[in-house]
Amino acid sequence: MKQVRKSFSILFLLVFAATLAAQTADSVEVISRDLAQAQLDAYNARDLDAFLAPYSDSVRVYQFPCRLLYEGKKNMRDRYGAMFAMYPDLHCELVNRIVQGSTVIDQEKVTREKDMPLVEATAIYKIADGKIQEVYFMFKE
Repeated sequence: MKQVRKSFSILFLLVFAATLAAQTADSVEVISRDLAQAQLDAYNARDLDAFLAPYSDSVRVYQFPCRLLYEGKKNMRDRYGAMFAMYPDLHCELVNRIVQGSTVIDQEKVTREKDMPLVEATAIYKIADGKIQEVYFMFKE
């Protein structure tokens, strides 16, 4: 009887640990999705402060696969502030989103102005410590 209780206790702990791990993984994905969505919503509203909020102060932005374009929220503020001012009709349409753990992959269509060609891009967001730490961009050629 003791052995049955011990086996049952071990089984219970394993099931509990697996459930907790699944819930933790789900919450990581929820946080990752929410951060990507928050910056997208702010981008479309051209709200620079809200756009920058999900990013870490030391964010690194790359052209995929590994060409560093710039680093730091100040550089991001300068670049996106100028872009928001230059293109009052700027809009990003989310075509598809994949969330796996702390990585979000967005397929996007970006409109700058009515007479300009549509830009098709893929953005990969790497999240850690509750902030977007790295972004990788791929543009359709």
